[in-house]
Amino acid sequence: MPNLSLLPGPAHRHWAWQADALCQEVGSEQFYGPWHEGRKEREQRDAQAKRLCSACPVRELCLRHALRTREPYGVWGGLTARERRNLRTGYRPGG
Repeated sequence: MPNLSLLPGPAHRHWAWQADALCQEVGSEQFYGPWHEGRKEREQRDAQAKRLCSACPVRELCLRHALRTREPYGVWGGLTARERRNLRTGYRPGG
């Protein structure tokens, strides 16, 4: 669950971007895996979600929202939870 104190509030202007998101057309199961999902299945699902995100008109807004609220699960704005966490902490693979 995201840190609720970081959510922008109930005003429509904070959430209106979600109406234009491509994920609204496919459902959340594409972006959130079940707890028992294997690594290979997760990687395939994440890759498919990222492909959808790459064509989404609100990708940048979605990613900003996920980073700002520290969304701990799912693919948001084309990045997995691990990728967003690494981005926030400045982690560089192999470095």
